[in-house]
Amino acid sequence: MIDALLDSWDRNNRILVNLLGAIPDAAMEARATADSPTVAQLFAHVNYVRLVFVAEDVPEIGVELPADEWSAGDGRSRLAEMLNDSARLVRNAVAGRIAAGRGMDVHYDHPVLFLQHMIWHEGYHQGQIKLALKLAGRPIPNAVAGPLTWRIWMNKARGA
Repeated sequence: MIDALLDSWDRNNRILVNLLGAIPDAAMEARATADSPTVAQLFAHVNYVRLVFVAEDVPEIGVELPADEWSAGDGRSRLAEMLNDSARLVRNAVAGRIAAGRGMDVHYDHPVLFLQHMIWHEGYHQGQIKLALKLAGRPIPNAVAGPLTWRIWMNKARGA
């Protein structure tokens, strides 16, 4: 069961990084509203939230937090690297706590609840990203988004 849960986390991150790669450069500054974060900032926020919760709930991992929650860093490739790194931290935090039979230190009754919250949180922001792109006149067509997202969840070949 734990392997399937961790695989769902890996697929979730793959979907997020795939979405990041599918967004045209000119659309990374799109916003849903004038005071909303940009698409790039939403990806940075997802990374930050992952790191904050690992830092608070699994402090022995020794996470260093970025100075700015909303900073998109040095562009798309750096954002992808940050997301992949933080996904590994979350995975290791959950797997380690489950293997040790330990709960989380601050927020969750069980490590699986932490993982579920992260997936829910990221799905929420993926919806915001796709809405911002639509409102900016730069939607990602379903023919493009489907293979990068939904098929990752549903493919029996480990999200290939």
